[in-house]
Amino acid sequence: MTTDTVTAKDFATDQDVRWCPGCGDYSILKQVQSIMPELGLPKEDIAFISGIGCSSRFPYYMDTYGMHSIHGRATAIASGLKAARPELSVWIITGDGDGLSIGGNHLIHLLRRNVDVNILLFNNEIYGLTKGQYSPTSELGKFTKSSPLGVIDQPFNPLSLAMGADASFIARAIDRDPILLRDVLRAGNLHKGSSFIEIYQNCNVFNDGAFDPYSDKKRKAEETLILQEGKPLVFGLDNAMGIQLDGLTPRMVSLATCSADDLWIHDSKDHTKAWLLTRFFDDPKVAGHFPRPFGVFYQQERPTYEKAMQEQVKQAVEKFGEGDLDVLLAGRNNWEI
Repeated sequence: MTTDTVTAKDFATDQDVRWCPGCGDYSILKQVQSIMPELGLPKEDIAFISGIGCSSRFPYYMDTYGMHSIHGRATAIASGLKAARPELSVWIITGDGDGLSIGGNHLIHLLRRNVDVNILLFNNEIYGLTKGQYSPTSELGKFTKSSPLGVIDQPFNPLSLAMGADASFIARAIDRDPILLRDVLRAGNLHKGSSFIEIYQNCNVFNDGAFDPYSDKKRKAEETLILQEGKPLVFGLDNAMGIQLDGLTPRMVSLATCSADDLWIHDSKDHTKAWLLTRFFDDPKVAGHFPRPFGVFYQQERPTYEKAMQEQVKQAVEKFGEGDLDVLLAGRNNWEI
């Protein structure tokens, strides 16, 4: 089979998909399978690595190489794979619990190193696999099986966390907007370096409706801000509202009293503005809140970790010659008995 004849169906396995009926994971799976033929790679050059959680069953349903690994360590395993086989297209599938709790340390170091992998973080703001405990992204006051009096932990803002770890690409999408999701997946794949994509994913069993403000037809226009490169930040019914910058202070304005030419123009290369956008994280139930942004927030071209590592290995070989693994394992001090 040549790459120019591959379709999305070729990336689907014969495994029964074992997610709850109605789960947002189905949509994400379909969109990922849809863009796979666009990579132009044979299936054996693509790998999906996951940790533990509902999302982490993903590799079973992709007809590529993959590994359902251990809790929070998909990032570490994928880093090793990319270091050993830099030509592969490596995708990490994780969730808000797997990636931001036990796996948080691995995640931030992968991002700062800029390993050329695509990280898809399915965020449903709950522990779904273990039946409804609160997660690192659950909102304050949320009642769950492990917070019967309400969550008192400040929730993580995943994109702000990624910016703080010096990620070179950050974006947000949602399971119920397949067109936007595919566009973001394509952009992340084209980026050379660590692409971090947070995907709002509805858990219809333990946290149903968590993202309704951003998907409900009656509220979506007022609650979402779709980022388009080089375009002004507008939102609301008929794009009647916009975002303006007063110095470094964002303000919501009406286009009835303000020209679109005076609005904030989205530039994903601007680190400071991207940081400000990640802070549009207000509770949609609170009056006067900013709309939640979706799309590509930030992208920066910088050397990847595996390329720098290959260059260092080359320099070492030129300076010291090829190594001997047996000698290395034996060490300098050994005894004969």
